[in-house]
Amino acid sequence: MLSSLVFYASMKYGVIFDRNMIQNIADTTQAEALSYFNLNAIIYFILTGVFPCLLIFKANITYHALCKELLNKLLYLVISLVAIFIILGIFYQNYAAFGRNNDNLKRLIIPSYAVASTIKYINNHYFSKPIPYQQLGADAVVINAKGTKPNLIVMVLGETARAKNDAYFGYNRLTNAYTRKLGLLAFQNTSSCGTATAISVPCMFSHLNRSDYALKKAQSQDTVLDVLSYAKINVQWFDNDSGCKGVCNKVKHEMIIKAQFPKECTSASCFDEALLTPLKKALSEAKKQNIFIVLHLMGSHGPTYYLRYPKAFRQFIPDCQRSDIQNCSKQELINTYDNTILYTDYILSKVVENIKQYNSTFNTGMLYMSDHGESLGEKGLYLHGAPYSLAPNEQTHIPFLSWFSDTFYQQNRLSQFCLESVAEKGGFSHDNLFDSLLGIFNVKTKEYLASKDIFSQCRVGI
Repeated sequence: MLSSLVFYASMKYGVIFDRNMIQNIADTTQAEALSYFNLNAIIYFILTGVFPCLLIFKANITYHALCKELLNKLLYLVISLVAIFIILGIFYQNYAAFGRNNDNLKRLIIPSYAVASTIKYINNHYFSKPIPYQQLGADAVVINAKGTKPNLIVMVLGETARAKNDAYFGYNRLTNAYTRKLGLLAFQNTSSCGTATAISVPCMFSHLNRSDYALKKAQSQDTVLDVLSYAKINVQWFDNDSGCKGVCNKVKHEMIIKAQFPKECTSASCFDEALLTPLKKALSEAKKQNIFIVLHLMGSHGPTYYLRYPKAFRQFIPDCQRSDIQNCSKQELINTYDNTILYTDYILSKVVENIKQYNSTFNTGMLYMSDHGESLGEKGLYLHGAPYSLAPNEQTHIPFLSWFSDTFYQQNRLSQFCLESVAEKGGFSHDNLFDSLLGIFNVKTKEYLASKDIFSQCRVGI
């Protein structure tokens, strides 16, 4: 039955059950897990898992005496091994070359690889030696010029948005209809730290680079949110997805609860508009101090993309109104995914609209960055979570946008013309987020690296 489940996910969605995928499964919510259940999956599981198991269970097996049974088993084993070694000896060159060139095939062995990955995850998560906790940025202070207003930045953390379907990055559809007149900057060629939320979110807010990232290591040190807090910046996190994966544990954080938002929520999930309510409340209660707010979207989370946007945003039709997305036409799947990108663009426009109201008190700004991308059937892959070494561009090329008020540019000595040029050139990643957030808030700490701060090269008069 385990093989049936693993094979279905591998065959239909191209899922590879490595340790990171097991972590994703362990970290998922009930609502996310239920979205993968559909009639097609249930029928497949019954026919290829439950029914064969019943046949095996009902088989009448007659055993010989113990010694004879063991001798028979040993004989069969010896004959099988001899045959394997003969074949291996004859075709060794072919096997060796094929194995060297296709090392990733071992990931497709069912269910052995999934079982081994689970054991590795359990061992690493529960039985490995704890790493001593490392405090970062305890010396952090904000250095602002005299007479300047405090900074108010809202970071919208996207979910499963890929740059390929965003008009800001060359897509031929108007998926940015709501923000295109707001003057957002699009940072080209930005890549994610991972291909799943459980990896990317802790990684992007950590002091680690993708090349040396490990979850246990990241969990044993402060995040950039903690460093900003040490600098007396008011940090808040509002979540409509599957949680902050431990990133926001030491700052004020709040999950969107369906019972509290009957208009924005269905029985399955809540639309991202629900996040605007706590945002408005936080802004109305804001004191005159530097503020950083994170809004974690449900965004474009699949496979039930059609549940991520209200009917009013069903602009690209026909869309895919089902969870077994591999049974939709290519155009239906693209249409429903594009609707999620359009709806996210609407949310971004409302965020800018709300923070603009506080321009007289704060230097306002918005950042938008997705945690990872998504496959929509390209190369037979769906959804996300592929091992990074194998992941297609669709799963790692993410949208990264920014908007700043005129006074933000002026009082933070930031050249808008320079930043436009930097954004056009692009070539950034989640690795830049830690230092860029410190830089944009003018935080001085020994942990800050100007070379990784996207905005540092556009500072004037420093």
